[in-house]
Amino acid sequence: MDTDMHALVVVAHAYFDAAYDMDADSFASLFHPSSSVSSVARVGDAITVSVTPIATWLTAVRTMTAPRQLGLERHDEILSIDVVRELASLKVKLQIPPRYFIDMLTCVKIADTWKIVQKVTSVDSR
Repeated sequence: MDTDMHALVVVAHAYFDAAYDMDADSFASLFHPSSSVSSVARVGDAITVSVTPIATWLTAVRTMTAPRQLGLERHDEILSIDVVRELASLKVKLQIPPRYFIDMLTCVKIADTWKIVQKVTSVDSR
């Protein structure tokens, strides 16, 4: 269990680095190829959810300007890690200025390697 927790902390930090650099290749190494990204947004009083296959999301990441390139402040935080056998949930908070995101990352341990199989993200309206 301690080994899994350590490995998931490593995944979280690699995820934070990829986000700060908007590095699609680094993200791709963390995600399972069949994963997807679900974005939750508030539009007025309604909540909307959009689901994007990982390949499409990575294509969009490749067009984004990295917070590092803009010299923006970095703030990352692991909020929780929960592990049950080969399944894990990472709840993280990160800043891509000027917004903060709460990301729920569902992970699966495949051949002794943790991969993100689902990302659900929402902007934190601080």
